[in-house]
Formats: sequence, structure tokens, C-alpha cells
Amino acid sequence: MNVSLISLGCPKNLVDAEVMLGHLPEDRYAIVTAEDQADIIIVNTCAFIQDAKEESVETILEVADYKQHGRCKLLIVSGCLPQRYQQELAGELPEVDFFIGTADAPRIVALLDNAQRGVIAPQQIGLPDFLYDHGTPRVTSSPYYSAYVKIAEGCANHCSYCVIPSIRGTLRSRQISSVVSEVERLVAAGVREINLIAQDVTAFGAERDDNETLESLLRSLVTIDGLDWLRLLYAYPDGVTDELLDLIASEPKICNYLDLPIQHIDDQLLAAMNRRVGEEDIRALLERIRLRIPDMTLRTSLIVGFPGETDEQFGKLLSFVEEGHFERLGVFRYSREEGTSAALLDNQVAERTKQIRYKRLMKAQARVSFRKNRNLVGHVEPVLVEGYSEESELLLRGRSVRQAPDVDGQVYITSGQANVGDIVPLRITDSSDYDLIGEIVQE
Repeated sequence: MNVSLISLGCPKNLVDAEVMLGHLPEDRYAIVTAEDQADIIIVNTCAFIQDAKEESVETILEVADYKQHGRCKLLIVSGCLPQRYQQELAGELPEVDFFIGTADAPRIVALLDNAQRGVIAPQQIGLPDFLYDHGTPRVTSSPYYSAYVKIAEGCANHCSYCVIPSIRGTLRSRQISSVVSEVERLVAAGVREINLIAQDVTAFGAERDDNETLESLLRSLVTIDGLDWLRLLYAYPDGVTDELLDLIASEPKICNYLDLPIQHIDDQLLAAMNRRVGEEDIRALLERIRLRIPDMTLRTSLIVGFPGETDEQFGKLLSFVEEGHFERLGVFRYSREEGTSAALLDNQVAERTKQIRYKRLMKAQARVSFRKNRNLVGHVEPVLVEGYSEESELLLRGRSVRQAPDVDGQVYITSGQANVGDIVPLRITDSSDYDLIGEIVQE
């Protein structure tokens, strides 16, 4: 039978989807990308904020049409949305045959077997306690030269606006040996870039008493032959130690790139968010990073419209962004999520105000990004070639070592020849707000 899986949300969700596909026996199930060719469609959902929930429901309703007018016989919804709203979804989405949660990937074959025998009973979604390892089946869907590796699941930070601990459970880290085994297998299959992900990579191993830390994990991974780029995503600010920065600076395989979500710069709002760092800590960290690694590319995420955010507090955040600390920046409009302590706060901010503040921050960061990209013109950068440009088959495209997959723009290659998956030296000749343009340097 043909199975099509749509994964929404973050790369952590994508890994969950790949693990689910890995459990399907190849002799019984064929994975297809076109929904109209699928007998079974799985929608792996996100429920982090309101926009994500709406996208998930819209996608479910869209693919439900294949059950009425196509070959699809089973529609399955998995992941964060049913983990959070199982009872409500069962009544509101009768098109769905069954729901499975964030820890239910190993049960997928048993559920499908029952369904094909006509047994579709209400399923009780389990606790969010699953953690995959190197022995867990997984079908990677990323381009062959790049992969995400999840080093931990869940979170113990308990930020006041966030539902992740209730959806994915508390922090559970993998063993270093398990992560190394998985990365070795991926690199042997042709992967050149590994992106390490977790809700907070700096918390790796913190729940255990075995001296396994992010730094010790990285020291093991950089010894793997054939691995070229090792990237860290989602690092909580107070977990960025001098030891980690020195390791990044000294190891050429670890990209000079750090995703460092700070959420805001106002102390009062940061305290209300239950963040462990304030403005002084953030500024000191940024100074430490730039001192040790002047060429570091920093990405952050910010929240506008958190309950009680005043015009003055937003203005402070805007001024901070305009100072130009970050090469990359994402902005979320605060989403009032039931079950979080922030949802109970007074002085909720109007949606229109959130939207205005969002646009102002993004425009400010576009100017910062443009300026930083212009400063790269004339420099030679390592670029991972990813294929041809969507605008023209005469142009190759790729990503600089400064650009993470899916979120950070592209590099357009105007001259020179290379194969997909090659890492080539590229002289930057031009730039836009988020993209770079360059020519391959012939060695």
C-alpha cells in the first residue's frame, strides 16, 4: 500500500515523522510524495501556537478530500495536535480514522494492521515519553547530504508561554554513543552536514549524573571522518558556556553558527516569561561570543505582544534589534495558549498591536541583515550546493556555512560548475536582505 506523510512544524517534528515512516515494513508499504497516489495519508501536526494549530487543521481538511474523491482509504493524524487535543479532535474531525500522539510512532504498524482488518477503535494516546535512538528505524527525507539529528526530547525550562513540556514531556537526553552511532551511519550514507536539534541543545545530559554534556558529545562527533559541517540549533542562552564557545572556535567542523532564542530584552517581560536571563546577561553573552568568535553567525527568536508589553518595552526591543547583534532573526506574535501560566496574565495585547509590532521588528531586522550581507561581498565562503535555482535552471543554488536549512535564505551561484552535495569556495559578489550571490572560486 502507498503511504504519504505530510509533516508540519519544526525539524524536531520532521524527525518524528521520519521515525514513523521507518517503522513501516518496505515489503508492505511504499512511501509516496503525491497525496493523490496514496492509500494512507498521515498528517504529522504542530500545536505550538495558534497559527500552527490552524495550519494543521487546514491541512487535515484539505487532504480529507482524497478520502472522498481519491484512492485514500485511511487518514491518520499524528503528533502534537492530538497529543494536546485528542478528545476535541475526535468530535470535530470525523474524517480522521485515528489519532496518534508524539510518542506513538512504534505503534503505527499495529494500528494500520488493525485498520485493514476493519478494527478502528478509539485509541488512548500515551504519555509523551518516547525517545528514539540509533537502533530506531528511520527514513530520512532531507536531501542526502544533510540531516537533522535529535539529541534530546522534551524540555525542563518551563517558560510561561510554552506548551512543549505538556506535549513532549520533560527533558530526556540520548546517550552519546547512540548519537555517534546514528551520525556515523548517516555520514557513511553520504550526509555531509549534521544539524543537532532539541528543545534546548545546551541542556543535553543535564537530567543525568553521568558527565555526558553537549561539549563531550561534540568532541566525539568531530572525530567522525567524512563529516564536514556540524550545526547547533536552539541553544538556551544560559547554557552557552565558555567551554562550548572555545570548542566551536577551535573545531573547524563545528559551524560558527548558533541559534540563540532570547525572546525579549526587557527584564520585566523576561521575568514574566520565566526566562532565567535578563538584559545584562544577554548583553554579556553576546559580548563573550563576539570576543571569542568574531565571525559567529547568530540567529535568535523574539516574541512581540506578550501580556503587558507596553509601547515603551516594545520600543526598547526594537532599539536592541536595530543595534545589529543578530544576522538572523525570527519573530513570533504571542499566542495565548491554554494550560500555560502566561494565558492567565492580565493586560493581554490586541492582535492588531501584535501585528504592527511584528512588522516593525521584521523591517528593522531586514535592514540589519542587508547591511551584514553587504559586508560579506568580496569574501570567500564555503557553500553547500543544493541544486538549481527555482528562478532559472542556469543558476545553481546552495547555502553558506552561515545559513541553516529551511530558515536562513540561500546563495545563488552565477558561475562555476559543481555537483549537488559539493562544498565549494564561493566569492560573494552581491547580496539582498537574506540571500547571497557569488561565483565559484576555481582552485
